[in-house]
Amino acid sequence: MNHKQLRGTPQPLGANWDGHGVNFALFSAHATRVELCLFDAETGREVERFELKLSGQVWHAYLPGCGPGTRYAYRVDGPYEPQQGHRFNPNKLLLDPYARQISGNLSWDDSVYGFDFDDRAQDPGFDSRDSAEFVPRSVVVDDTFDWGDDRPPRVPWPCTVIYEAHVRGFTMLNRDIDEKQRGSFAGLASDSVIAYLGSLGITTLELMPVHAFVDDHFLVKKGLVNYWGYNSIGFFAVEPRYLSSGDRNEFKAMVRRLHQADIEVILDVVYNHTAEGDHSGPTLGFRGIDNASYYRLSDEDKRFYINDSGCGNTLNLNHPRVLQMVIDSLRYWVTEMHVDGFRFDLAVSLAREAQGFDSDGEFFRAIREDPVLSRVKLIAEPWDIGPGGYQLGAFPPGWAEWNDRFRDSLRRFWRGDPGVLPELARSLHGSSDLFEHNGRRPSASINLVTSHDGFTLNDLVSYNEHHNQANGEHNKDGHSANFSSNYGAEGASDDAEINQLRLRQRRNILATLILAQGTPMLLAGDELGRSQRGNNNAYCQDNEVTWLDWSALQREAGMLDFVRSLISIRNEYLLLHRDRFVHGEAQFEPSGFTDIQWLRADGQPMNDSDWHDHGSNFLAMLLAVEAMPARDPRFDGEKESALLIVFNADATPVNFVLPSLSKMKFC
Repeated sequence: MNHKQLRGTPQPLGANWDGHGVNFALFSAHATRVELCLFDAETGREVERFELKLSGQVWHAYLPGCGPGTRYAYRVDGPYEPQQGHRFNPNKLLLDPYARQISGNLSWDDSVYGFDFDDRAQDPGFDSRDSAEFVPRSVVVDDTFDWGDDRPPRVPWPCTVIYEAHVRGFTMLNRDIDEKQRGSFAGLASDSVIAYLGSLGITTLELMPVHAFVDDHFLVKKGLVNYWGYNSIGFFAVEPRYLSSGDRNEFKAMVRRLHQADIEVILDVVYNHTAEGDHSGPTLGFRGIDNASYYRLSDEDKRFYINDSGCGNTLNLNHPRVLQMVIDSLRYWVTEMHVDGFRFDLAVSLAREAQGFDSDGEFFRAIREDPVLSRVKLIAEPWDIGPGGYQLGAFPPGWAEWNDRFRDSLRRFWRGDPGVLPELARSLHGSSDLFEHNGRRPSASINLVTSHDGFTLNDLVSYNEHHNQANGEHNKDGHSANFSSNYGAEGASDDAEINQLRLRQRRNILATLILAQGTPMLLAGDELGRSQRGNNNAYCQDNEVTWLDWSALQREAGMLDFVRSLISIRNEYLLLHRDRFVHGEAQFEPSGFTDIQWLRADGQPMNDSDWHDHGSNFLAMLLAVEAMPARDPRFDGEKESALLIVFNADATPVNFVLPSLSKMKFC
């Protein structure tokens, strides 16, 4: 190759092609030397090496004639002083944190560790073995893509119905998709999938992690993989295993195709930790580039990492350059990849500052003040395992949150647990006690009963206990508080009565989910009876345990039609997706109904003693509105202005006395 090296510029970070050459820029505040290594794409052999120049903690160079497809990586030198937080080792080949494509796989050779892996001492020595043969490469890309007239659907929050799916598992068994495209972005963009999502009434597809990730060493040794993908190693690159064509533009083509069908794309993103793990983990990128800047380290001993994620380390978003990387990554996925929003895994970790979680901290301010990111959908998983790690309802305006309190109250109510009525009513109401502040709306509550993490809906009504033996952890992993019931037999049953009860409970739960105030989220396959055979932590199962069984389309046709009708009803009636909280204060004539009422079985309003009657699992919710044909195009003035929804989890039938029917709509 013999590229000429010019000084280049410290901005923008990453490898950026301008049509004539590539500018390489890498942040490292504590390095003493940075080398850029180029590799032959065919043989993997290193062909050139350049020493970068330093400007304000950024190392940079410009290579004329270098272009897309170039494989590159870094070697970074500096102090190896773990007690001070520094773990530089120029023998380790490092990925670019801003790499927009990653090529090759990680092989778990001992040389990928920065310390002597054979030294079992608490503070093992420096390892001088070269890791180049065993680690992936960064790739220079051309971001050019013909988006045509692509526009974001911008589905209003009150009208949003989210569908959480795994790129690979959703299409692996779909025989209507070309076999080569199953399990890929191209598979998700197929006519079969688009038609299916459209027929359900889904507005927003939430994809489990698609950022480049690696399979944990302990899983590989057991013959398993990190199927879920919550183990990121590159925040700008798509995961190669989801590219049927090998071309990263396959992701863009998928987004464009979904947008044409008016379906949004939201990404589940993992900025709380990286795949490098704790102090005993590998050196793949961030650790070797500037460990003390990228990670939060223990004040008592900087050899060790703060582990608020439970995955070994925590990214240090208190550092301005690390925060910049996260914001740059988010902007990239919106501006270049055209996604419509993000679901942030363990989001509390991103906003924890010196004094703890701060709803007005740097991370939130950076997003709020950004003209691009402030306009997309933002969803938080509002907890982590760090101090003060449960923050449901504490996120700022503009954010929605996974509502696990909604999940647990619905599960417990339909299981028949006593004393759940007050919590159920709060959940049905949109959890105003959590979200009605600072102008937040009912849509801020992401209502879910199941997600990737835990039982599927079918398993929720088929198992009393989790059955995770296939994970190789002696069934000790996974949640124990599932609030599930097997209704008489553990797992699949041939008993018609049990199966009929389970089917009824699945319908009850889904109806409650979709008809409640807030934003409903469905787990892919729940409408088709998908089972994981009792595994409630299937993060490492890339097989038929987790793949969607499309042969169930005929078997579950009745359930599928039921879910379609529920979403259709939700869309049809403004009362089911109000954009503000109501509290029974407005009374409408001539019916006399208030905007929301809670009724007993005799049709009369609930009183204090009714709410605390542990012997009752019955509740009716009456929603009413004054006809407003001129003020809201979704309400045409011809439909009736009240809806009644009755919930009965009692084991025996309940005789219910209807209130006045003069303004009641039956549906």
